[in-house]
Amino acid sequence: MAQADPEIKIFTVDEANALLPSVKKIVARIQKSHKAVSRYRDAAKKAAESADRGGGGIAGGQHYAVVLSELTIALSELEALGVQLKDFERGLIDFPSLRDGRMVLLCWQMGEGDELEWWHDLDAGFAGRTPL
Repeated sequence: MAQADPEIKIFTVDEANALLPSVKKIVARIQKSHKAVSRYRDAAKKAAESADRGGGGIAGGQHYAVVLSELTIALSELEALGVQLKDFERGLIDFPSLRDGRMVLLCWQMGEGDELEWWHDLDAGFAGRTPL
């Protein structure tokens, strides 16, 4: 029988479903902030490359800092709940769970219903989703 890592929050299906309304709001914030941060990707990369030469500023730098902070805060909130973000754009998340004595992941993504309907083995990923 697989032992759960004491650092990982283990969810029952009911616990994950009860948390889902809050998690959906956090994931929506993550998606919004990630999209905003992504717009700065090239400028931020150039700024980082120029930083050792005294450069490093980017146009809209204050806004970039704000949305990067918002993204970091929302990611921290999700992590504190024990929920794993798998894909920013799809809003794909996993809730660690136990099924028949082994660790599995309860799977949900933005646009799906108000309750979890899928799970998969740790190594199966999204392609291995199975109905609950």
